[in-house]
Amino acid sequence: MEKVNVVIVGAGAVGLSIAAELSRVRKDIVVVERNPSFGQETSSRNSEVIHAGIYYPKDSLKSKTCLEGKVLLYEFCARNDIPYKRTGKLIIAINKSEMKDLEKLYLHGRENGVSGLTLISKAEVKKIEPGIKAEAAIYSPSTGILDTHSFMKRLASSFEKNNGQIAYNSEVAGIAKTDSGYEVTVTDSQKESFTLNSNIVINCAGLNSDKVAAFIGLKKPEYRLKYCKGDYFRLARSKEAGIKHLVYPVPKEDRGGLGIHLTLDLAGSIRLGPDDEYVKEIDYKIDPSKAKLFYESVKTFLPFIKLEDIAPDTSGVRPKLQGEGEGFRDFIIRHEEESGFPGFINLIGIESPGLTASLSIAKMVSGIIKSGGIM
Repeated sequence: MEKVNVVIVGAGAVGLSIAAELSRVRKDIVVVERNPSFGQETSSRNSEVIHAGIYYPKDSLKSKTCLEGKVLLYEFCARNDIPYKRTGKLIIAINKSEMKDLEKLYLHGRENGVSGLTLISKAEVKKIEPGIKAEAAIYSPSTGILDTHSFMKRLASSFEKNNGQIAYNSEVAGIAKTDSGYEVTVTDSQKESFTLNSNIVINCAGLNSDKVAAFIGLKKPEYRLKYCKGDYFRLARSKEAGIKHLVYPVPKEDRGGLGIHLTLDLAGSIRLGPDDEYVKEIDYKIDPSKAKLFYESVKTFLPFIKLEDIAPDTSGVRPKLQGEGEGFRDFIIRHEEESGFPGFINLIGIESPGLTASLSIAKMVSGIIKSGGIM
């Protein structure tokens, strides 16, 4: 049995951000990751967008950590030569019937403290994006994109330079409370087990985080995750039409996401997606016949594309706390001391804007540890 100070379960963007943050002042930290490398699940299967913080309820964790995290993320990328770009984003009303929702969202974004938002007219949309058809739009200048792999690689490197250890191909198989902390049982790629005796356990297991919480008996109904799958299709290079901004439809409350939208990568190519489909099992296969659904969803604001211009690209699964058709659920970031588990910190339901918020969440977790006097 190896004695350590902190065990972090999961080497996604949030787990690595916490590891890098804590390793600046703490020693003997181990990250346990079931995949052969970092960020193989939710953190690498997304739109790679740096969100502005427009959508989330005021003063929610999603809003607070997104607003702070956006600033921290841009600074981190600039300081560490991580490829990124402030593309800006248009949230569009496709027709006049969506204008009321667009104006409501604009006011909400302003109330949230998102700076620089402007409502622009049909003519102004046409001027900056001639290929986009819209009645009006919210322009968000602080939205951008980044290279998530380079971001996570830098976090992992910083952590390891501070003598942190990442155990890849290793899965947490059990956690038991002891008088001195927690015994974390880990199974490696050879199906052999070893145990880490840790003062602190931080659950950043993403899609598996509710199961990790259940290891110590925290099987709360409000912790149970629902899997929401999102597929992406890529637009043919010949049809990119010089688009320079991300383009999103006005969100609908009954969706599992923000609706099928247009995102750019750092090479300038375009992806459409994700859609949202609640699923029982994690499966990254894409049904090519969905192309028609994607085409029908975007042709109203991308009139220049044809069905044959889009092809399957990739997919991801979001760990959601709200089920299909249910209302907003916030991040769970909780020190479980009141439940009888001092030193156990749960992060559950960390979906969008988790990537944008990751550095802010790391600061928050560090603050929880300091304020709780956890050794």
